[in-house]
Amino acid sequence: MNVADFIASLDGAVPAPELNAPLRGLWWAAKGDWDQAHKIVQDDNGRDAAWVHAYLHRVEGDLGNAGYWYRQAGQVAAKDSLEAEWQRIAAALLGSKT
Repeated sequence: MNVADFIASLDGAVPAPELNAPLRGLWWAAKGDWDQAHKIVQDDNGRDAAWVHAYLHRVEGDLGNAGYWYRQAGQVAAKDSLEAEWQRIAAALLGSKT
């Protein structure tokens, strides 16, 4: 799946079953379901989930907590728009640039 397919999948009611936890969390975040997204990534100990977790706390406005999760993910805290960060995370997790 590429980023365009991932974005197109947002028209569905649930994420594609083949998506891993970080991508499912990112999918629910794009759908506006912060609680579902957070539940998914908080139960995953991987660095990719930590990156999505950081993004979610940035969306929430809890920058201190976001900072913790960026460090857990090995990522620099984002300073660009939430939309740009979402796209960047999606591209990285899907292994593509566009």
